[in-house]
This record gives sequence, C-alpha cells and structure tokens, in this order.
Amino acid sequence: MPCARFDPLAARRTADGPEVDLFVSGMVFLDIIFTGIANLPQPGTEEWAEGMASCPGGIANLAIAARRLGLRTALAAAFSDDDYGEFCWRTMESGENIDLSHSRRFADWHSPVTVSMSVARDRMMVTHGHPAPLSPAELIGEPPRSNVVMIDLAESEDGEVPAWVQLARASGARVFADVGWDSSERWDQRILDRLELAHAFFPNAGEAMAYTRTGTAQDALYALADRVPLAVVTNGVDGALGIDALTGEEATVPALRVEALDPTGAGDVFGAALTLGTLAEWPLRDRLNFASLCSALAIQQFGGSLAAPGWGDIADWWRCARQRSAGTAYEASVVRRFGFLDDIVPAEHETACRRATATIARRADVEGLA
Repeated sequence: MPCARFDPLAARRTADGPEVDLFVSGMVFLDIIFTGIANLPQPGTEEWAEGMASCPGGIANLAIAARRLGLRTALAAAFSDDDYGEFCWRTMESGENIDLSHSRRFADWHSPVTVSMSVARDRMMVTHGHPAPLSPAELIGEPPRSNVVMIDLAESEDGEVPAWVQLARASGARVFADVGWDSSERWDQRILDRLELAHAFFPNAGEAMAYTRTGTAQDALYALADRVPLAVVTNGVDGALGIDALTGEEATVPALRVEALDPTGAGDVFGAALTLGTLAEWPLRDRLNFASLCSALAIQQFGGSLAAPGWGDIADWWRCARQRSAGTAYEASVVRRFGFLDDIVPAEHETACRRATATIARRADVEGLA
C-alpha cells in the first residue's frame, strides 16, 4: 500500500524548532474488532462475524491519527513484552513511524485488551487490563521539546495538571485539552480550572454543556471561550463550532453527510486534524471543516486507529467531491467549503499515506462520500 510521507508543515519548519509536533501520553490497548454480527450471541450459542481486525487502541488512536496527517508524533506509554505488546509496538514504531523513545516495555505485565463487537450498528466492548507499571510522570521524566502536548483534563496529579505537562509548556509547547465522559455524571466544574494552562479545548457538546451548566452548544462555547484562547465544541450531526480569541475568528461548520459505521476514535481524529490546522495557521473555518472531514472519513470505517485517514484518503475524497461538484446544491456547497484543499493536498497523492498501512485492514473505500 502507498505510504509516501507528506509533510504539510514543511514550509514552517526551522532548524532550531522542536523535532516533535505532538507529544502524548496514555495507555495503549490491543483492540480486537468484530464487525457485521447479525445478532448478539446468547448463552450457549455462537455467532459468526463478517469482518475482523486488530489494531492498537486507546491513546494509539490519537497518535496514529496525528502521524498519518503528517505531524511528527511522540508517545509515552507502557507496553508489555508479550505478543500483543510486540504487535502494538511494531505497528506504531515501524509501520506508523511514531517516536516511542519515551515508551518502555515491561516484562510480566499483561497488555490491556479490548474486544469490540458491532451489532446492528451499535457497539459493545469488553476490556481487560491492569494499571501501568509506572505513572506517566515516572515514564516521561523530562518531556521532549514539542509544539503541542495533548492531555485529558480529567487526568491529574493531586487535582493539578501533571508536572510533565507544565514542564512541556514551560519549554514552549501549547497545551491542547480534551475531556472524557464523566461516568459519575457529577461534572465537577473544578476540572475546568485546569484550562488555565491550556491553549485549546475541544469537548463534544454533551460534555461542554454538562461542565459549563449551559443548555446549548453555543452557550457552552461562549463559556469555554472565557477560559481558553481556542475553544471548539463538536456537535455530532450538527457539525462543529469554535472561537479563536487570538485571531478574532468565530465559525460554525455543518457536518458532512455520511453513513456512520463506528465512531471509535472520531474525537481523536478531530483533535489531530485541529492541531495540524492550528500549527499551519489556517483560518478557523478551514480548521473546523478539515477536522470535520477527517472525522467523517474515520467514522465510515470500523476500528479506531484502523480508520484514521491519511493524506491519500483525503486526496481520494477531494477528487471524488470535485467530480460531483456539478450535481446537487449540497455537492456544490461541499466543493466551495473545501476549496482550500487545492493548496494543501499533495500533488503526488497516488503514493500518499493511506489508512491502515500497518494493520490488517485494507484501504477504505471512500467512493460515494460527500
């Protein structure tokens, strides 16, 4: 499969700049994904799946999504020395070219594993795992010099932003933050106080409204924009909206019309694309459109990191979209919205990196996506 690396930030790189665009830390899971299951298995029965794939999951979804978009990505994570861990390490280091110099392998520690089953367009998961042998702070030590570090606001050290994040910020990195669903549904607003060190925050609408105690995604965005320079709220089928206080821009973009098969990792893909657009200093509307496009490409395929698009996938989609530009008003609108891609999509797109280049899955069929 083609995998020529395209660097969309090449013109902005300097000899004395950071060698890492994005540094992330977290837990890597081996994801085993079964798709096309007609019925949920009942006790004592067996169901056959039409499709199956294996890939690194967890924080690997974000790292792989970022690397396929051309960001120089480094990951700090614990890996087991078992076969599952070896597969994940090899896939990420050799297949995806992710810097694992701040990761470590551990003996006598079982790789975390998640089995995901897709039944009637819904998803069920079973996970097994144990705490990592070392904390992120112990694993990372001195973080590499990077342009951006990505964190989950809910992860903290004694209620504070982790020390390694503060070190990274002190050395010039911008902090991009996300937050996961609060299963306790308490939505502790003190978590938002950690945004004091953040440059960007991009929760989904449900999370944003819950934490800000607001009733609409728009009101939640305004509340978050009072706390962080770049506030973005993803709003599912209603698109995304954002405010960039540094550029004075405010924008709302609609979602693309796609048939969603699996939302796993879509938020990670959105965050990776938003990071790229911000580092490239694209207009806010273009950043939101690009991140929405990458997420739309991802949710049409099954399985987290398997589905993260590369520039080859983006070029394929853009070529098809332009061919349909004389069709419906919607198709013409899509071409107008994404006209900025003409100046970005690599000329040699036939050899550009495409999704799942180092995993079991095959290249996605993007024909018909609009």
